Amino acid sequence: MGTEAAEKAMTTVDSMKGLDPRRLKPNCFETERILSVLDETIAKLELSSLIPLIIGSLDRFADLLGPEITTSLMEYKKLSDQMELLLVAAEEGDISKQEEQRVALHLLEQQLKCSVRNILRLFLAVPSLCKALKYEVWAREPATEAFIKAFREFRNFMLERLLISPKEEEETVQLVEDVSLRINKNTETITALQAELAAAIRTRDEEIQNKDNMIKDLKNSMETVDECSKDNLLQIKLEGEKQQKEELRASQAKCARLQQDIQQLEEQLNKLILEHRVSELALRKAEFEEVHAAYTKEKAELSLLMEKHAVLLPEYTQIEEERRLNEEKKKQALEKLAVMTRAATLIQAFWRGYVIRCTFKPKKKKGKGKGKGKKGKK
Repeated sequence: MGTEAAEKAMTTVDSMKGLDPRRLKPNCFETERILSVLDETIAKLELSSLIPLIIGSLDRFADLLGPEITTSLMEYKKLSDQMELLLVAAEEGDISKQEEQRVALHLLEQQLKCSVRNILRLFLAVPSLCKALKYEVWAREPATEAFIKAFREFRNFMLERLLISPKEEEETVQLVEDVSLRINKNTETITALQAELAAAIRTRDEEIQNKDNMIKDLKNSMETVDECSKDNLLQIKLEGEKQQKEELRASQAKCARLQQDIQQLEEQLNKLILEHRVSELALRKAEFEEVHAAYTKEKAELSLLMEKHAVLLPEYTQIEEERRLNEEKKKQALEKLAVMTRAATLIQAFWRGYVIRCTFKPKKKKGKGKGKGKKGKK
């Protein structure tokens, strides 16, 4: 009984996590990616489970399928028929051919997987076909529907686990431990009271048995006693029965008190569980309001920044254009300065050469004249 109560309390605490649907929103890119993969897998499971229906109703879906999808479906049907024949042959075939059949089955299985992937790719490329297939849920096998339902539950479970922070998980674990501790204490008390009740019942039964044995002994002894002692024996018997009834009433009253105590403890336990449920719901509601307020504030700040960005963008564009024009002017000025510098350098070099030539040319002529004069004097 204690184990069942503990399991019931754990189930109640776990079920409280899904009470607020507003929490079921992804809060990070990793969570969105995981949910996207799971949702895509569920969609592909739903479509692939309807392939046999489409193959059996090609005329009904002819307007939506097209030649490429129809060819792929017929190829899938051919592979499926081969797989069934091969499985039957493997069950009834020779043991010596098991390895060959196993290789053939493996190869055929790979071909079937490729065929299904190709069909799903073609289905997803035709939204109208996918929309029409949503109304064919009744055609699924119960086992297939149960598997898809279980996968959806797994997706919701993964979402719930991804949205629970480590702090929340620690608080939940602590809450469960506290509830389990109280349940265990109450269970121990109930077990002790039940043991006491069982002991009281056993004692009562033993006393009744002893009284019955005593009555039987008295009845046996009465047969051997003289007729004159019948009145005395009858009186003793009546007193014994009277005492037995009194003890029985006392035992029943004690049992009723113990049962009432057990009921009170169970009521206290249910009250504690409800209190913890209310406190956790209040805690989750406060946390959601805090997160929503932070989100609203950040959204307002983002809107303000976007407005500032819209205002500053033309100014930034104009500044960049002016900076580009200044850079071009600066580049042109530097190029012009470089040309002028080279020109000045060439002019200076030419001028220095000219000055040097003008300086040394007359000196050479004077030297020649002096020589002639000396020769004349001699």
